[in-house]
Amino acid sequence: MSLEKVLSISGKPGLYKLKTQTRTGFLAESLLDGKTINVSGRHNVSLLSEIAVYTLTEEVPLREVFKKISEKEDGKETISHKASKEELEEFFFGVMPDYDEDRVYASDIKKIVQWYNMLVKNGLNDFSEAKEETKKSEEGTSEKPKEPKKPAAKKAAAPKSTAPKASSAKKGGATKSAASRKT
Repeated sequence: MSLEKVLSISGKPGLYKLKTQTRTGFLAESLLDGKTINVSGRHNVSLLSEIAVYTLTEEVPLREVFKKISEKEDGKETISHKASKEELEEFFFGVMPDYDEDRVYASDIKKIVQWYNMLVKNGLNDFSEAKEETKKSEEGTSEKPKEPKKPAAKKAAAPKSTAPKASSAKKGGATKSAASRKT
């Protein structure tokens, strides 16, 4: 399973696998204890595939950071997220030497390390790009372009009456037709 189905839910510890959609939200399974929870629209949810880390030049997707950690650790778990701030920053600098120290805090590094270890422990260590081949094949299919819908035929309007309307009196008391007769 790729990172497109792995979630972080604010206010809830750990990571969650997206199970199924419900009428009011979706069901997610905790990677910590395997319990399934109902997640509604009021929860702040982030897909790991949508998270990026600031560097001095660009934003690097979290998937790429996980790949680099995996390469450094040979696909095994890394240091504990409970290590000291200095140890975590030193480790992260070894993985991402150009990360932006002003915008990436020690708490962010701690969370990244914790998430990486949790994913490896649960066998979710496929940090490759999300099925690019299937996306390209879907784009390359020869579908007929959809024809624009023809506008619905308008109902014929009733012919306007040519009978004169009763005119109302103006401030001067004379109607338009009466004023035109005087001249």
